[in-house]
Amino acid sequence: MSQPLFEPLKLRSIEFPNRIGVSPMCQYSSEDGFANDWHLVHLGARAQGGAGLIMMEASAVLPEGRISIGDHGIWKDEHIPFLQRIVKFVHSQGSHIGIQLAHAGRKASMSVPFGGERLLTSEEGGWQTVAPSAIPFSPSYSQPKALDKAGIQQVVAAFAAAARRAERAGFDFVEIHSAHGYLLHEFLSPLSNQRTDEYGGSFENRVRLLLEVTEATRAAWPDHLPLLVRISATDWMEGGWSQQESVQLASLLRDGGVDLIDVSSGGLVPNAKIPAAPGFQVGFAEEIRRVAKIPVAAVGMITEPDQANEIVASGKADFVFMAREFLRDPYWPLHAAEKLGQPMSWPMQYLRAAPHGSTPRPQIESHS
Repeated sequence: MSQPLFEPLKLRSIEFPNRIGVSPMCQYSSEDGFANDWHLVHLGARAQGGAGLIMMEASAVLPEGRISIGDHGIWKDEHIPFLQRIVKFVHSQGSHIGIQLAHAGRKASMSVPFGGERLLTSEEGGWQTVAPSAIPFSPSYSQPKALDKAGIQQVVAAFAAAARRAERAGFDFVEIHSAHGYLLHEFLSPLSNQRTDEYGGSFENRVRLLLEVTEATRAAWPDHLPLLVRISATDWMEGGWSQQESVQLASLLRDGGVDLIDVSSGGLVPNAKIPAAPGFQVGFAEEIRRVAKIPVAAVGMITEPDQANEIVASGKADFVFMAREFLRDPYWPLHAAEKLGQPMSWPMQYLRAAPHGSTPRPQIESHS
């Protein structure tokens, strides 16, 4: 009998071979937004390891939407060819791959974090950051400029254009990044959004930009391919974005053609007290799935095969996404399958090290 963690799941035309996902993880290893051999090996190794869903890191839809000068981007057509190479290799390992579309908002224009993150100077190529309101993330970050209506519409158009590039690159799905204190999340939260126009104030106004981005992206993205949205379910701060609002938002996103909500939390303010513990965010995903009736991914300190399997088996989430655990062990799915007594195919080149009776892994054909 197949373990629930290893059962396939279909979203639109894409059938994922299991419920294990590689979360988007910034590598801060790009120049001018371009992917390179590091990204190919990083993502390719996780595909070899058997993850059914792999997501490329937060990829800026505009150059000023990068968190750091080393961020990956998808704001110009020249980014596409190397991405096609990555997609082709991941498909050759039997996995599906998507890309997270992002704008860093007020948390942009930083140095790469290796050795200590700091604000870029103008001599180093720093740029003017933008946000819903002119409120900095912290004293060590830049003073953002409040987006005007033209700037808002530029953001909406940039997400749609990035989705079209993602299709040309061959990705199987795209995810809109509306979590962790970046631009779209900044519009959601009253702590960062103090606008008095139609994009601020009420819940309906604060979710307006995300819904506009979702509508434009869904229209630009092929109807037969899935669209995901990552949210922070709570800011973990009094007066901030709340779990109840997340449930309400999830229903609106479902009605807008979103196929799965990737449920994280926090990141909006630096002083939030987050009670991090194994599986501490799973309850948020479970409630969204139950009330909003939409597939969800659970994330956050999920490390053990039994733990991940139980999350799916009990109906708390449809997918388990992991990040740090995949940095520690790119072959986590293969090791988890062995621990759970689950047969799993291996890369043909690695069969000599596989458990007795393992089969070679089939490739996934391109959707295009």
